[in-house]
Amino acid sequence: MSVPSVEPGASAVASRDQSWRNVWLLALCQALFMTATSGMISAAALVGFGLADDKALATLPTSLQFVAIMVATTPASFLMRRIGRRDGFTVGALIGLAGALLAVKGLFDADFVLVCLGHFLVGIFNGFAQFYRFAAADAAIESKKARAISLVMAGGVIASVGPLLASLIKDWFAPIDFAGIYLGVAGLYVATIVILRFVTIKRPSLEERTARGRPLGVIMRQPIFIVSVLAALVGYATMSVVMTSIPLAMKVCGLSFFDTAQVIQWHVFGMFAPSFFTGHLIRRFGVYNVMLAGAAIEALCVAVNVTDTSLANFWVGGILLGVGWNFLFVGATTLVTEAYTPAENAKTQAANDFLVFTSVAIASLASGVLHETIGFVPMNFAVLPLLAITVVATIAIARMKRRQARAV
Repeated sequence: MSVPSVEPGASAVASRDQSWRNVWLLALCQALFMTATSGMISAAALVGFGLADDKALATLPTSLQFVAIMVATTPASFLMRRIGRRDGFTVGALIGLAGALLAVKGLFDADFVLVCLGHFLVGIFNGFAQFYRFAAADAAIESKKARAISLVMAGGVIASVGPLLASLIKDWFAPIDFAGIYLGVAGLYVATIVILRFVTIKRPSLEERTARGRPLGVIMRQPIFIVSVLAALVGYATMSVVMTSIPLAMKVCGLSFFDTAQVIQWHVFGMFAPSFFTGHLIRRFGVYNVMLAGAAIEALCVAVNVTDTSLANFWVGGILLGVGWNFLFVGATTLVTEAYTPAENAKTQAANDFLVFTSVAIASLASGVLHETIGFVPMNFAVLPLLAITVVATIAIARMKRRQARAV
């Protein structure tokens, strides 16, 4: 009896094809996740302003989303280590669906607490969804990690339609403003649950689930971990402080919700469009140079924002803020994958995102208060020292790595 021949390397090719199929599916999930998020962000501060008795709490719903991300990152990471990426992401999406529907009820009841609770549950899902990029990186070979991360992040380009979509559906249930946005978000979460059924990332083996690796404290004391977390949290916190307050600043300037939606739409486009080539830039110029460019672009955003509060400045500043965030966040995510072994990925990724989104939650909580007390322009100046620290730390580790390479 003859044995069918197998083409050498055929299984490896099939494995690579499956890996990239998962990357594209995760990119689509990222697109839906960020479309929902951008749509909600365009409305959340205005919803809070309308429902909260204390207007300094206008950004509380958005802030609670970031608090929930912070709370969810560690249990989400370990849950996915136990039950697999697909089922873990599905659990998160179901929680997000419940949150969106709860926010709809809160709007109909004019109940600020219910809206805040809905945002918190949506934030828990966002805590799960932040791991789309790590799921792609873990599935890719070492030389393709940056590309896999950037491609998943590129899925967010579609999210640039989120604010425009929000402006079109916000009056579905008039006179209940913005309820249509939250119902649309619920629909996006249902679509996500369906798409996740086609993701084929294998569950961790028993050996992988029980492997311990180095203590977390040892991993976190590595300079490469410290700098990657610093860059990610500064880039994200800067974006959170500035972007959360832009709808309020535009309202104060007498600009319409449609104008606000357009600004946020182009900001989101700036966040994710560079991802189509960020991975290539990292391979071509190095991860440290890309991170430095991101910090410089966010500083340029500040310069634009403090020059004038015209619609054009909001628009250009929003785009620059998004591009700077992309270079810092994708670069930092690529860098932190060098800090751990496969046995250490769950706890290291959880620690990374916990630290990053703790800072983002604090920044978002502070945004509304700062906007009420010191104003939009001083808020922009306040982020410059953080960007300067990031630049110094990135240059320091780049030089350290070069010295280590010469010593080998």
